[in-house]
Amino acid sequence: MFAHRLMRAFDTISEARGVCGGGCFLAKSWFKRDTHQIIPTEGHEVRTEGLWTKCDQCGKVLFKADLDANLQVCMNCGRHFKFDARSRIENLLEPGYELVDLDLRSTDPLTFVDLKPYKRRLEQAQKKTGLNDAIINAIGKIGPQDVVLSVMEYGFIGGSMGAVVGETIARAVDRSLATRHPLIIVSASGGARMMEGIASLMQLAKVSAGLAKMDDEKIPYISLMTDPTTGGVTASFAMLGDLNIAEPGALIGFAGPRVIEQTIRQKLPPGFQRSEFLLEHGFLDAIVQRKDLKGYLTQALGWMGKAQEPEA
Repeated sequence: MFAHRLMRAFDTISEARGVCGGGCFLAKSWFKRDTHQIIPTEGHEVRTEGLWTKCDQCGKVLFKADLDANLQVCMNCGRHFKFDARSRIENLLEPGYELVDLDLRSTDPLTFVDLKPYKRRLEQAQKKTGLNDAIINAIGKIGPQDVVLSVMEYGFIGGSMGAVVGETIARAVDRSLATRHPLIIVSASGGARMMEGIASLMQLAKVSAGLAKMDDEKIPYISLMTDPTTGGVTASFAMLGDLNIAEPGALIGFAGPRVIEQTIRQKLPPGFQRSEFLLEHGFLDAIVQRKDLKGYLTQALGWMGKAQEPEA
């Protein structure tokens, strides 16, 4: 029975294929598959690289165009992504604002070299961001109120504060003192810039002294802290506002959580150094969603301006 089935199978194969003299099989043409290479026409390539990003908080894949339209806030969980300085200024100020103090450039006073020379880091950061350093000053209006706005750029060497950042903020303070317009500083920084050594640390005292003059003159200063605001920035101007506010989920502190845990050898509570934790413990006055910031600042500047008015 088995031999009979085997012979039938052989006969079927023989019908489909020709048997050559050497015993090999030559496949019929209808057993062959022609290979055709698909060549896309010019200009019709589909490019997806860089069009999508993933939210670190909820894991959802987001279309970058939708994220841009939503002010870099996740549509699914509300996580606030980093927001570049130019976009921040455009979002907060009314049309017609002016960018100022753009001529300052960092030097390399210590001829500092770590994994690469500091000069090369500066060149790469300037090329990447189109800025001379990690901050932009602007003058304009928020609602009806004239303001001086100073915004840090985290994309420039982590928003670190060197001599140029300190001097730019000091000039913003001087403008507020000269015009009596409120000052708003938006922080996004890893702290003092180690490549400039003591020159960067001197900026903490210089800016703090200028803000003390504003306090004496009763000129409002609002500090807006974004993710992250750490190190020498937190230890100086970021925490000196008449009104200290932050975006949701922002990391705010001096040393990082890991360093603190290793130092005190204790586990930190959940959410430690996040803006919600700081608000609960009295270090912040408010947490404001990015989409609500302009309206909140307009309202705050309104009642702060009334407080400036001399009593009749």
